[in-house]
Amino acid sequence: MKKKVVIAGVVVAAIAVVAGISAMRKKPVEEETLIPVVNVENPQMGSIELYRSLVGKVEPSDVVYIYPKAAGEITDVFVKAGDMVQEGQPICKIDTKQVEAARLQMESAQQAMNDANTNLGRQQALFAAGDIASVAFEQAQTQAKNAQIAYDSAKLNYDYQVEFANVTAPISGKVETCNVEVHDNVASQVLLAVISGEGSKSITFSVPEKVVAELHVGDPISVDKNGTDYQGTINEVSSMIDDSTGLFKVKASVENGDALPTGSTTKLSVISDRADNVLTIPVDAVYYSGGDAYVYTYDNGTVHYVPVEVGLYDSQKAQILSGINASDEVITTWSSELYEGSQVQKADPNAAADTQAAGENAAETSADAQGADQAEGTEAAETSAASGN
Repeated sequence: MKKKVVIAGVVVAAIAVVAGISAMRKKPVEEETLIPVVNVENPQMGSIELYRSLVGKVEPSDVVYIYPKAAGEITDVFVKAGDMVQEGQPICKIDTKQVEAARLQMESAQQAMNDANTNLGRQQALFAAGDIASVAFEQAQTQAKNAQIAYDSAKLNYDYQVEFANVTAPISGKVETCNVEVHDNVASQVLLAVISGEGSKSITFSVPEKVVAELHVGDPISVDKNGTDYQGTINEVSSMIDDSTGLFKVKASVENGDALPTGSTTKLSVISDRADNVLTIPVDAVYYSGGDAYVYTYDNGTVHYVPVEVGLYDSQKAQILSGINASDEVITTWSSELYEGSQVQKADPNAAADTQAAGENAAETSADAQGADQAEGTEAAETSAASGN
């Protein structure tokens, strides 16, 4: 009797399994299709600038090369390289052998002028008394005038000789070089000293024709010297090619560049190309196939493949010449589901912001909880220590 009951139970179970399988076959499980979520962005009007790295030479903004105006022997040197000087400060003294001669000539001319003036005074008194003719008085006037001219000329020559003998600084600044010593004989072609003016420094560099067309007075430059960055401004752009280099010479001023050694070379970057007020999109949103550029746009949940013409681009933005306009929504995230006609979902920027805020709040809550646990542990440790005592 028990065997019949067991067999009946097995049969019932088998029927239930078969019924379950049949039910599953009749109601197949529908697979859920996930729609990709993408970020979109409208093209923006902006500017793109491309930079080129160059090498420039540091020069002072004001520099004076001092040469002697007369040959002679150096009798005194008052400065050395590295000294700071003020305008008019003595640099050196030259024995030109002409100062004494000029002084004697000036004194002789002065004596002749005094004698002529004395004679003119006597002649004037005689002429007033009617003792001499007017011709004699006029001759005395002419002699006095000529004597005055001769003296003025002699004094001017003496002043020049004194100036030639006493070389002074024409500007205030730093003595970069001083190549003379006492007893040196110098001529007019010998460089005595170089003085650089105080304040800003200049950077001189050369560029090809393609780059010089994009450089203008007032454009900024960036200078790097031993890891320190300096900002400068272009103040001269030559319009004539340098015969020695075949390039165009450009000069820029660098404020607060006192630490830049005069005559040293430095790295700098200048704008080599630019596009102003143009349509731009993120450069990562542009794709290429066979050298042809294209983008994906979003239109009410549908993806469109759009060929575009790209102009300038840098590491962040690309200039779009044709293909899309400012009202198009360009997909800026990549997905394997991006193709013409595919369905996507536009990401909600507010949801992303909420998610970030929630994450920050969770982090703060976790930190607070950790701090509370640490405080409880410290309090328990203090209680245990007190009980032990």
